[in-house]
Amino acid sequence: MEYQRAWIRLRWLLLCLAVQLVVADAEFFKPFNVSYDHRALIIDGKRRMLISAGIHYPRATPEMWPDLIAKSKEGGADVIESYTFWNGHEPVRGQYNFEGRYDIVKFIRLVGSNGLYLFLRIGPYACAEWNFGGFPVWLRDIPGIEFRTDNPPFKEEMQRFVKKIVDLMQEEKLFSWQGGPIIMLQIENEYGNIEGTFGQKGKDYVKWAAKMALGLGAGVPWVMCRQTDAPYDIIDACNAYYCDGYKPNSYNKPTIWTENWDGWYTSWGGRLPHRPVEDLAFAVARFFQRGGSFQNYYMFFGGTNFGRTSGGPFYITSYDYDAPIDEYGLLSEPKWGHLKDLHAAIRLCEPALVAADSPQYIKLGPKQEAHVYRESMHAGNLNFSIYRSESSCSAFLANIDEHRSASVTFLGQKYTLPPWSVSILPDCKSVVFNTAKVGAQTSIKIVESSLPFSSDVSLNQQFSTENNGFHVTKSWMTIKEPIGVWSENNFTIEGILEHLNVTKDYSDYLWYITRIYVSDDDILFWEENNISPAVKIDSMRDVLRVFVNGQLQGSVIGHWVNVFQPVHFVRGYNDLVLLSQTVGLQNYGALLEKDGGGFRGQIKLTGFRNGDIDLSKFLWTYQVGLKGEFLKVYAVEENEKSEWTDFTPGADPSIFTWYKTYFDVPAGTDPVTLDLGSMGKGQAWVNGHHIGRYWTLVAPKDGCQKVCNYRGAYNSDKCAFNCGKPTQIWYHVPRSWLNDSDNLLVIFEETGGNPLDISIKLRATGIICAQVSESHYPPLHKWSLTRGSFDGRLSVNDLTPEMHLYCQDGYMISSIEFASYGTPMGGCQEFSIGKCHATNSSTVVSEACLGRNNCSVKISNLVFGDPCRGIVKTLAVEARCMLSSNAGFAQF
Repeated sequence: MEYQRAWIRLRWLLLCLAVQLVVADAEFFKPFNVSYDHRALIIDGKRRMLISAGIHYPRATPEMWPDLIAKSKEGGADVIESYTFWNGHEPVRGQYNFEGRYDIVKFIRLVGSNGLYLFLRIGPYACAEWNFGGFPVWLRDIPGIEFRTDNPPFKEEMQRFVKKIVDLMQEEKLFSWQGGPIIMLQIENEYGNIEGTFGQKGKDYVKWAAKMALGLGAGVPWVMCRQTDAPYDIIDACNAYYCDGYKPNSYNKPTIWTENWDGWYTSWGGRLPHRPVEDLAFAVARFFQRGGSFQNYYMFFGGTNFGRTSGGPFYITSYDYDAPIDEYGLLSEPKWGHLKDLHAAIRLCEPALVAADSPQYIKLGPKQEAHVYRESMHAGNLNFSIYRSESSCSAFLANIDEHRSASVTFLGQKYTLPPWSVSILPDCKSVVFNTAKVGAQTSIKIVESSLPFSSDVSLNQQFSTENNGFHVTKSWMTIKEPIGVWSENNFTIEGILEHLNVTKDYSDYLWYITRIYVSDDDILFWEENNISPAVKIDSMRDVLRVFVNGQLQGSVIGHWVNVFQPVHFVRGYNDLVLLSQTVGLQNYGALLEKDGGGFRGQIKLTGFRNGDIDLSKFLWTYQVGLKGEFLKVYAVEENEKSEWTDFTPGADPSIFTWYKTYFDVPAGTDPVTLDLGSMGKGQAWVNGHHIGRYWTLVAPKDGCQKVCNYRGAYNSDKCAFNCGKPTQIWYHVPRSWLNDSDNLLVIFEETGGNPLDISIKLRATGIICAQVSESHYPPLHKWSLTRGSFDGRLSVNDLTPEMHLYCQDGYMISSIEFASYGTPMGGCQEFSIGKCHATNSSTVVSEACLGRNNCSVKISNLVFGDPCRGIVKTLAVEARCMLSSNAGFAQF
């Protein structure tokens, strides 16, 4: 086993080295120009319909990038989109970081080496649920600065960074006219949402930003999203759940959808969002149906807010976003597969879509309509020769009724349209795809306990097996974090200072310490009136913890909420400590530079005999951060220098405590996840890498739908799930951050969790299901564009629908849990046999699929026999995937 693991690791390193060499030396494309007309982007003289996949490079590790890009391409993407992240690239003014997860050049080269284009949204304001919207916190300290308005200090800094990125791209020859993949750039981001706050200065800023960007000589088009007053040479674009009705502010600009929100972000203590793929596909199809030409999924892969990069306040560490590729890099099905089919259908329509200047509109019913694209005589001005055929005609038939199917007649043929759906006819005759008919499989992810296959330590020595789970070693060590002042690096001043002005966001934590004298008269007053003194604050954000004489009195959570916290004082002098915490800086809205953190308004002590005490007049000592942070007790090189003591099992949970232990890397290649469900609130590190914040806040018990109805307009509360459970307990640990053995895990716990129940597990697709009927369409890959058939356009060799099942790489289909050809009922993990059932269903599927990584089964009476004549039959299957015996070598 050790030999096998070493061989896998060696081959992986060689593969990574080979990729780096190829990427470093590759010419991705022959140099080409990018322009646009009213219909589309024009790539090397040809209009294109483009599908873009959003991937934020810092939300994954460089080792993950090749697989994410490849899966995006396989899913039908032509373009990869990303923001740039100013605070990641310039954490200190004038000191740049383009390494590791911020190696943007490497990321773009990988995109190009896969034959994909890149859409780079420089901003430099990103929003993106990213800390401070992507702005570096030092920016707010520039004298006289006002963000995102006609303000000279801000414009100077913004131009300097944007120019830095454009110049870097040009130096690395990454623009299209240099043979690179970059075809489009973005300046600013959703500024139209806040422009009115600034009046005329906002309008002047938009004009300046556009002129500045165009003056940098990038040589590719620029866009502004949600900017209806974008200047003439900047394309204004749409961000929304639906953009099929969007039109740019000039006929000379194409319709571009920069953010199609295929899910939503999540806050601590919130439900998890889910956008059904039927609705998402409907939105995309409607966009191209009504004249759209470039559509970007926000996100195609969401990833992880490692470290303290999550925005806020209160956004969780996971940025999964319900995207087609999940946080760990695994495909989310049926979303990925259904969208892949949609993209293939749109690609079949591309010859007609690019040839026509505008569609022909045909009303088919009260809520039914068709848009028909035919080759236009005006198209002769451009080189569309690769798409020309005897006749180019494609149509989209839409039923926007949320409740009823509709039978429509189009060009003499009848078509049935499910509610809230679009049928795509690449040749104006044959339906190859309907947005509401999902043939792609559903994949159920599981987390499996990792076993120390390569360890010489026995199971009983190394692991706990409580609750049928495998936990990291019981050999935990601990250090207490001091409450209040912990170093000489503090200062004392009269009054209450704003949180960020002191911390500069180098830490979430800021200690405010003062002394309160309590007289005998005060004690008597409280006893006689049966009252308690209290800390009263007009407003605070995000977390406040109040200590008196080292004892926690209470905590307050909220975003600019008032505080009334009773406290217990003793006679004489008392140490009052207020711990202010940020949980992600504000990332959206106007006047971000004024948002800050900590406290606002008056801070008082109430309940004293002589009246309220104004604490803003007191001397306060300020201490930034945690002692453990300063000593870097989480770092491999530094942690042994600290005075760790053995943690005693059975000890009471302790607040403000550091824990550490070691674990071996789980065998295989599956993504690794850390189960922190037994903890409270804090942060976690593995081998010095900051996994992120954790918090086991529980979502409300209500607000989740047992049945998710895709029909009708989507919003982030529709189809939510995970009610009554902690918002996040699983935390991604990238395999590239792990060693074969002795991986250092460090936890800082604020509220008293139990580290003994922390476990390391593997994430994989364990169950796969699919449901395909005789009324489904043939697989998209079997359709092809040809001359001389179906009016010279479209052909398919076999009209039989198929079910396609697959396990992730390295896995095989190990069992068929359910199979029924006929009229099966229910859904995945709840299938049951209906009145009509072919008794050989399980045998047929087992023979086709068992022991294989993937398989296909035709949906036909010729395969199963006909168990009930005159009825449309469906095949429903549930199967399990297990690790193949040679899974380690299957990747190479």
